Amino acid sequence: MSVRSAVLPASGRPAGSAHSDGCAYPMVHPDQVAVARAAGPTMVEAVELSGLFKLLGDPTRTRILYALLASVELCVCDIAATVEIPETSASQALRLLRAAGVVTHRRAGRMVFYALADHHVRMLLELSREHARHA
Repeated sequence: MSVRSAVLPASGRPAGSAHSDGCAYPMVHPDQVAVARAAGPTMVEAVELSGLFKLLGDPTRTRILYALLASVELCVCDIAATVEIPETSASQALRLLRAAGVVTHRRAGRMVFYALADHHVRMLLELSREHARHA
């Protein structure tokens, strides 16, 4: 009897399969695995990407980034007022975002102005928000 013609139990799944999102018939497809591996990030890239997503995992930092997305640049006072957090919290979050290369800063006397680092950060934020609204 072929795999395709096997009789399935009433659940519609092969006997012994716990749920529908596992492999019903364990079998590796080397060509597909090679393509997926080649398209995926290296371990170093994966570590960097997961760090970026950890930064976005904090609602305060995310709101700061979206505030910067809406403006050319903002000072710490304006960011704190926009996100409704103390200036010290804004400064701490901005320090992390700056260290990750997500935002840049410019000094003007005693004032420090922050902006998104580049168009890639803008695209990431815009696509992420679009995805969140779509879902």
